[in-house]
Amino acid sequence: VAKVLGYSRQYFYKHCKEQEQRIAQELKVKQLVDTERKVLSRLGGRKLHHQIRDSLQAQKIRFGRDKLFTLLRKHGMLILPKRRYVQTTMSKHWLRKYPNLVKDLVVNRPDEVWVSDITYLKTDEGNCYLNMVTD
Repeated sequence: VAKVLGYSRQYFYKHCKEQEQRIAQELKVKQLVDTERKVLSRLGGRKLHHQIRDSLQAQKIRFGRDKLFTLLRKHGMLILPKRRYVQTTMSKHWLRKYPNLVKDLVVNRPDEVWVSDITYLKTDEGNCYLNMVTD
C-alpha cells in the first residue's frame, strides 16, 4: 500500500500509529468535556478549556483552545449563545410614519388625549403582542 501511495513503509506505519494516538487523545478529551458538562451543561469552550487544562497536563495531553473548539464542533458539542434581544421596533421601513400630534400639547383634563403602544411579551409558546391604550 505504501509503495502505491508513494510513501515509505516506515512513514505509513508511523502515520497509522499517530492517527490511532490522535483518536485516543480526542476520546480522552471528549470524556473530560462530558464530565465537566454533567456539572455545568452550558459551559462554553473557553471556560471549558480552562477547567480541563490541569487534567490535560496531568495526562500529558497537548490540546489547545482552538483544537478543543475544532473537536467540539466536530462532535456537535458547541454551545450557541442565547439570543438576548429581540428587536421590537423597526422605524426604517417604506410605510407611512405618522407625526406626533401631541408633542407640544398641554393636557388639562382626562380623555383629552389618548395614546397607544404595542409591545411583545415572551411566553413559552412564543411572542405575544400586547396593545395598550391609555388616556
